[in-house]
Amino acid sequence: MGISVQPLVLKHPNVFYPITCKLKKAVKQIPHRRVRYSMHKGNIKAVVQHPNEMNPLLQMKTEMKRVEKEIPTNPPHWKFCYSMMNKISTMLVLMIQSLDDKELRDAGCALYVVLRALDTVEDDPEISDELKIPVLEAFHRHIYDPDFRFKCGTKLKKVLMDNFHHVSRAFLDVNKSYQEIIEDTTMNIGAGMAKFLTKEVETIDDYVEYCYLTGTLVSLGFERLFQVSGKQIVFPDHLSNAIGLFVQKTDVIKDFMEDIGEKTSHMAWPREIWSKYVNNLEDLTSEENTEKAIQCVNEMVTEDLVHMNDCLEFLSQLHDPSIFRFFGILQVLTIAEVALCYNNIQVFREKISLTPDLVAKIFVRTKTMADVYGAFYEFSSIILSKVEMNDPNAKIAISRIEAVQRLCRDSGTLDNWESYIHESDQPTNMLCPPKPNPSQVNGKST
Repeated sequence: MGISVQPLVLKHPNVFYPITCKLKKAVKQIPHRRVRYSMHKGNIKAVVQHPNEMNPLLQMKTEMKRVEKEIPTNPPHWKFCYSMMNKISTMLVLMIQSLDDKELRDAGCALYVVLRALDTVEDDPEISDELKIPVLEAFHRHIYDPDFRFKCGTKLKKVLMDNFHHVSRAFLDVNKSYQEIIEDTTMNIGAGMAKFLTKEVETIDDYVEYCYLTGTLVSLGFERLFQVSGKQIVFPDHLSNAIGLFVQKTDVIKDFMEDIGEKTSHMAWPREIWSKYVNNLEDLTSEENTEKAIQCVNEMVTEDLVHMNDCLEFLSQLHDPSIFRFFGILQVLTIAEVALCYNNIQVFREKISLTPDLVAKIFVRTKTMADVYGAFYEFSSIILSKVEMNDPNAKIAISRIEAVQRLCRDSGTLDNWESYIHESDQPTNMLCPPKPNPSQVNGKST
């Protein structure tokens, strides 16, 4: 009954400041995809049957060009911050630039670059915990100081930290009420990062706390910005927490190989779950533990599924179109990633991600609550099709999937849903790229 998912090759967004989708890399492939379609009969057939398949990627490329043109040239600190956000997180800059309030756009940009800088300190494996912890705990004060310097990071992250004076000046340039939110968010996340540098994730409660402190607080920071702007209502805690936990837990699951490959990286998989299947977390990557590894990732995903209904409830109460897309796109990407991870041994073999085609489709098509209901129903159906009844957590997974599907059906919006997955395709076609023809290399027959 389970459907295996093939290895994936392109990285895409996480949550807000972890939203690091390489969409530029994806859309730059557009001209080359025509060559690939001409090379593979299966791809030719796909284009003939679904001629609009390339349209979302083209739309994405057009939108990216528009956003790049709108990056301010002055003052220098805003030019730097928007440019860095665009280079690091294409998806997020697209969503922030779509906000119709300039002050809110600037506040969102400032929050993002501040948290990216904070994340750079926490992530640098060359810096000892003894040096990191006081910086993380005091980072909310450092953002007021354009002269603050802390050498860390590589590549774009190093550029960000070397130019921290621009980050500080952008922060100081936003409305005072926004500054207070950014400061408070930075303080709480910094304290959480410092705590878990020296604390192992032993229990599921630890896991939830870790995901809250390092992920949910980020989404709450953006939510508070929107509330102060008057564009969003205040939600009950359980709804606000759900959207952040759903995304962050999914990131923890799908980034297993990336995190375990960095020997100094903190692993957030709770011992309470993985110790049921192996003696050491690294053992999940062993071929001989394939069955246990699949059961382990399925339990992690099943634990994540508990947030789906609350996420839909949260989104259904958003009325500003740009804010709806800000949160809605991320939630749809997340449920698609959950469908990718479930029952997928590739979680323990290599980094996995959605295809750029699907990422672009979700970005273009997620505009209304009906779009979200349809997407949640479709991707939860893919998860359901992969459930094997001999899995220890099968009944719990099925129960949670059926609950969210009832909610989607009761919305009365599914009749006109246009599936992401065509009937003529394999059920997981959009979750993985087509296999290359082994008889063809670099566009030439061998």
